[in-house]
Amino acid sequence: MAGFTEATAVSDGTAQLDPQWTVGGRPNGGYLLAVLARAAVSAAHPHPLSASAVYLSPPSPGPAAVAVETLRDGRSFAQARVRLTQEGRTCVEALFTLGDLAAAGEPQFVAAAPAPVAPRDTLTRTPVEPPGAGIRITMLEMVDQRIDLAAPGDLRGWLSFADDTPFDPFSLLYAVDAFPPATFTLGSSGWTPTLELTAYVRALPAPGPLRVRQYARMVTDSQLDQVCEVWDADDRVVAQATQLAIHRKR
Repeated sequence: MAGFTEATAVSDGTAQLDPQWTVGGRPNGGYLLAVLARAAVSAAHPHPLSASAVYLSPPSPGPAAVAVETLRDGRSFAQARVRLTQEGRTCVEALFTLGDLAAAGEPQFVAAAPAPVAPRDTLTRTPVEPPGAGIRITMLEMVDQRIDLAAPGDLRGWLSFADDTPFDPFSLLYAVDAFPPATFTLGSSGWTPTLELTAYVRALPAPGPLRVRQYARMVTDSQLDQVCEVWDADDRVVAQATQLAIHRKR
Protein backbone atom coordinates (compact mmCIF):
# COMPACT_ATOMS: atom_id res chain seq x y z
CA MET A 1 0.00 0.00 0.00
CA ALA A 2 1.98 3.00 -1.31
CA GLY A 3 1.99 6.37 0.38
CA PHE A 4 1.18 9.43 -1.71
CA THR A 5 4.79 10.40 -2.44
CA GLU A 6 5.67 6.91 -3.63
CA ALA A 7 2.40 6.56 -5.56
CA THR A 8 3.05 9.78 -7.53
CA ALA A 9 6.70 9.13 -8.34
CA VAL A 10 7.93 9.37 -11.93
CA SER A 11 11.15 7.64 -12.97
CA ASP A 12 12.74 7.78 -16.43
CA GLY A 13 9.52 9.10 -17.95
CA THR A 14 7.31 6.38 -16.47
CA ALA A 15 4.73 6.51 -13.67
CA GLN A 16 3.17 3.49 -12.02
CA LEU A 17 -0.42 4.59 -11.47
CA ASP A 18 -1.41 3.13 -8.12
CA PRO A 19 -4.75 1.26 -7.82
CA GLN A 20 -5.07 2.57 -4.26
CA TRP A 21 -5.74 6.13 -5.51
CA THR A 22 -8.80 5.32 -7.59
CA VAL A 23 -12.53 6.02 -7.77
CA GLY A 24 -14.51 3.24 -9.38
CA GLY A 25 -11.26 1.65 -10.53
CA ARG A 26 -9.96 4.79 -12.28
CA PRO A 27 -7.19 7.06 -10.93
CA ASN A 28 -8.48 10.24 -9.28
CA GLY A 29 -7.94 13.43 -11.32
CA GLY A 30 -6.13 15.28 -8.54
CA TYR A 31 -3.86 12.30 -8.02
CA LEU A 32 -3.00 12.32 -11.74
CA LEU A 33 -2.27 16.04 -11.59
CA ALA A 34 0.16 15.43 -8.74
CA VAL A 35 1.92 12.76 -10.83
CA LEU A 36 2.38 15.24 -13.67
CA ALA A 37 3.61 17.92 -11.25
CA ARG A 38 6.27 15.56 -9.88
CA ALA A 39 7.60 15.15 -13.40
CA ALA A 40 7.54 18.90 -14.12
CA VAL A 41 9.46 20.32 -11.14
CA SER A 42 13.21 20.81 -10.91
CA ALA A 43 15.78 21.70 -8.26
CA ALA A 44 15.55 25.37 -9.25
CA HIS A 45 11.73 25.37 -9.35
CA PRO A 46 10.68 22.73 -6.81
CA HIS A 47 6.96 23.46 -6.44
CA PRO A 48 3.87 23.62 -8.67
CA LEU A 49 2.31 27.09 -8.35
CA SER A 50 -0.47 26.65 -10.89
CA ALA A 51 -1.79 23.85 -13.04
CA SER A 52 -4.36 23.68 -15.81
CA ALA A 53 -5.22 20.19 -16.98
CA VAL A 54 -7.56 18.66 -19.52
CA TYR A 55 -8.68 15.07 -19.01
CA LEU A 56 -9.03 13.36 -22.36
CA SER A 57 -9.26 9.64 -21.58
CA PRO A 58 -9.25 7.92 -18.18
CA PRO A 59 -6.12 5.82 -17.66
CA SER A 60 -6.05 2.53 -15.81
CA PRO A 61 -3.81 1.62 -12.88
CA GLY A 62 -0.42 0.48 -14.10
CA PRO A 63 2.45 1.95 -16.12
CA ALA A 64 1.96 5.22 -18.01
CA ALA A 65 4.39 7.39 -19.95
CA VAL A 66 4.95 10.97 -18.77
CA ALA A 67 6.58 13.46 -21.15
CA VAL A 68 7.71 16.96 -20.10
CA GLU A 69 8.25 19.91 -22.44
CA THR A 70 9.92 22.93 -20.86
CA LEU A 71 8.33 26.07 -22.27
CA ARG A 72 10.32 28.60 -20.25
CA ASP A 73 13.01 28.25 -17.59
CA GLY A 74 13.44 31.62 -15.87
CA ARG A 75 15.22 32.69 -12.72
CA SER A 76 12.15 32.75 -10.46
CA PHE A 77 9.55 30.86 -12.46
CA ALA A 78 9.30 28.20 -15.13
CA GLN A 79 6.51 26.91 -17.32
CA ALA A 80 6.13 23.37 -18.62
CA ARG A 81 3.70 21.21 -20.54
CA VAL A 82 3.30 17.62 -19.33
CA ARG A 83 1.46 14.81 -21.07
CA LEU A 84 0.46 11.42 -19.66
CA THR A 85 -0.13 8.66 -22.19
CA GLN A 86 -1.04 5.02 -21.85
CA GLU A 87 -1.17 2.37 -24.58
CA GLY A 88 -0.69 5.00 -27.27
CA ARG A 89 -3.48 7.36 -26.20
CA THR A 90 -3.19 10.72 -24.47
CA CYS A 91 -5.01 10.63 -21.14
CA VAL A 92 -4.12 13.92 -19.42
CA GLU A 93 -2.28 17.03 -20.55
CA ALA A 94 -1.41 19.93 -18.23
CA LEU A 95 0.35 23.29 -18.23
CA PHE A 96 2.29 24.17 -15.06
CA THR A 97 3.83 27.30 -13.63
CA LEU A 98 6.65 26.27 -11.30
CA GLY A 99 8.56 28.13 -8.62
CA ASP A 100 9.56 28.09 -4.96
CA LEU A 101 6.76 28.64 -2.44
CA ALA A 102 9.29 29.21 0.35
CA ALA A 103 10.46 32.34 -1.45
CA ALA A 104 6.98 33.77 -1.93
CA GLY A 105 6.77 35.55 1.44
CA GLU A 106 3.70 36.14 3.59
CA PRO A 107 0.43 37.25 1.91
CA GLN A 108 -0.33 40.96 2.09
CA PHE A 109 -4.04 40.47 1.33
CA VAL A 110 -6.31 37.41 1.32
CA ALA A 111 -9.96 37.50 0.26
CA ALA A 112 -10.80 33.87 1.08
CA ALA A 113 -11.58 33.65 4.81
CA PRO A 114 -11.77 30.12 6.28
CA ALA A 115 -15.20 28.63 5.64
CA PRO A 116 -17.25 27.72 8.73
CA VAL A 117 -17.19 23.93 9.16
CA ALA A 118 -18.56 21.68 11.88
CA PRO A 119 -15.87 20.46 14.31
CA ARG A 120 -13.95 17.53 12.87
CA ASP A 121 -14.70 15.19 15.76
CA THR A 122 -18.46 15.66 15.25
CA LEU A 123 -18.37 14.42 11.66
CA THR A 124 -18.22 10.82 10.44
CA ARG A 125 -15.42 9.56 8.23
CA THR A 126 -16.65 8.91 4.67
CA PRO A 127 -16.74 5.14 3.98
CA VAL A 128 -15.01 3.53 1.02
CA GLU A 129 -18.42 2.48 -0.34
CA PRO A 130 -20.75 5.43 0.45
CA PRO A 131 -24.45 4.48 0.57
CA GLY A 132 -26.15 5.29 -2.73
CA ALA A 133 -22.90 6.07 -4.59
CA GLY A 134 -22.80 2.74 -6.39
CA ILE A 135 -18.99 2.78 -6.69
CA ARG A 136 -16.02 1.90 -4.56
CA ILE A 137 -13.84 4.91 -3.67
CA THR A 138 -10.65 3.00 -2.91
CA MET A 139 -8.63 6.17 -2.21
CA LEU A 140 -10.70 6.69 0.95
CA GLU A 141 -8.70 3.87 2.52
CA MET A 142 -5.74 6.25 2.36
CA VAL A 143 -7.37 9.47 3.55
CA ASP A 144 -9.67 10.55 6.36
CA GLN A 145 -12.43 12.58 4.76
CA ARG A 146 -15.24 14.08 6.85
CA ILE A 147 -18.09 15.94 5.15
CA ASP A 148 -20.32 18.68 6.54
CA LEU A 149 -23.42 19.05 4.32
CA ALA A 150 -23.52 22.83 4.73
CA ALA A 151 -26.11 23.84 2.14
CA PRO A 152 -27.44 22.87 -1.32
CA GLY A 153 -24.54 22.79 -3.76
CA ASP A 154 -22.04 23.37 -0.95
CA LEU A 155 -19.81 20.72 0.67
CA ARG A 156 -17.48 21.53 3.55
CA GLY A 157 -15.32 19.32 5.69
CA TRP A 158 -11.92 18.04 6.71
CA LEU A 159 -9.25 16.06 4.90
CA SER A 160 -6.13 14.33 6.21
CA PHE A 161 -4.04 11.32 5.31
CA ALA A 162 -5.04 8.23 7.26
CA ASP A 163 -1.48 7.89 8.58
CA ASP A 164 -1.28 11.65 9.38
CA THR A 165 1.38 12.30 6.72
CA PRO A 166 1.63 16.11 6.34
CA PHE A 167 0.38 17.62 3.11
CA ASP A 168 2.82 19.22 0.67
CA PRO A 169 2.38 21.22 -2.57
CA PHE A 170 1.90 18.02 -4.59
CA SER A 171 -0.72 16.46 -2.35
CA LEU A 172 -2.55 19.82 -2.31
CA LEU A 173 -3.21 19.17 -6.01
CA TYR A 174 -4.93 15.98 -4.89
CA ALA A 175 -6.82 17.80 -2.12
CA VAL A 176 -8.57 20.17 -4.56
CA ASP A 177 -10.15 17.14 -6.28
CA ALA A 178 -10.59 14.82 -3.30
CA PHE A 179 -14.13 15.71 -2.20
CA PRO A 180 -17.33 14.38 -3.79
CA PRO A 181 -18.89 16.63 -6.45
CA ALA A 182 -20.97 19.50 -5.10
CA THR A 183 -24.01 17.99 -6.83
CA PHE A 184 -24.00 15.40 -4.04
CA THR A 185 -26.00 17.91 -1.97
CA LEU A 186 -28.50 18.40 -4.80
CA GLY A 187 -29.71 14.82 -4.82
CA SER A 188 -27.45 13.67 -7.67
CA SER A 189 -25.12 10.72 -7.07
CA GLY A 190 -24.08 10.25 -10.68
CA TRP A 191 -20.49 10.13 -11.89
CA THR A 192 -18.99 13.54 -12.73
CA PRO A 193 -15.84 12.99 -14.81
CA THR A 194 -13.58 16.04 -14.97
CA LEU A 195 -13.14 17.82 -18.28
CA GLU A 196 -10.81 20.60 -17.11
CA LEU A 197 -9.24 21.46 -13.75
CA THR A 198 -7.31 24.63 -12.92
CA ALA A 199 -5.54 24.72 -9.55
CA TYR A 200 -3.40 27.20 -7.64
CA VAL A 201 -1.06 26.20 -4.83
CA ARG A 202 -0.74 29.24 -2.57
CA ALA A 203 1.59 28.24 0.27
CA LEU A 204 3.47 25.44 2.00
CA PRO A 205 0.80 23.95 4.28
CA ALA A 206 1.17 23.66 8.04
CA PRO A 207 0.92 20.10 9.43
CA GLY A 208 -2.58 18.97 10.33
CA PRO A 209 -5.98 18.37 8.71
CA LEU A 210 -7.07 20.56 5.83
CA ARG A 211 -10.33 22.51 5.88
CA VAL A 212 -12.06 22.14 2.49
CA ARG A 213 -14.99 23.87 0.85
CA GLN A 214 -16.32 22.71 -2.52
CA TYR A 215 -19.33 24.42 -4.04
CA ALA A 216 -21.18 24.57 -7.33
CA ARG A 217 -21.45 27.79 -9.30
CA MET A 218 -23.67 26.36 -12.05
CA VAL A 219 -25.24 22.98 -12.77
CA THR A 220 -26.96 22.09 -16.03
CA ASP A 221 -28.30 18.82 -17.41
CA SER A 222 -24.84 18.04 -18.80
CA GLN A 223 -22.23 20.19 -17.01
CA LEU A 224 -21.02 21.10 -13.54
CA ASP A 225 -18.93 24.19 -12.75
CA GLN A 226 -17.51 24.01 -9.21
CA VAL A 227 -14.94 25.71 -7.01
CA CYS A 228 -12.73 24.21 -4.30
CA GLU A 229 -10.95 26.19 -1.56
CA VAL A 230 -8.50 24.68 0.93
CA TRP A 231 -7.12 26.05 4.23
CA ASP A 232 -4.41 24.52 6.40
CA ALA A 233 -4.36 24.00 10.18
CA ASP A 234 -3.20 27.62 10.63
CA ASP A 235 -6.29 28.87 8.72
CA ARG A 236 -4.22 30.01 5.73
CA VAL A 237 -5.61 29.51 2.25
CA VAL A 238 -3.15 27.05 0.67
CA ALA A 239 -4.92 25.90 -2.51
CA GLN A 240 -7.81 26.85 -4.77
CA ALA A 241 -9.30 25.26 -7.89
CA THR A 242 -12.06 25.55 -10.45
CA GLN A 243 -13.36 22.56 -12.32
CA LEU A 244 -15.60 21.86 -15.29
CA ALA A 245 -17.08 18.38 -15.18
CA ILE A 246 -19.67 16.30 -16.96
CA HIS A 247 -22.87 16.09 -14.94
CA ARG A 248 -24.64 12.76 -15.21
CA LYS A 249 -27.72 12.13 -13.12
CA ARG A 250 -28.32 8.61 -11.91
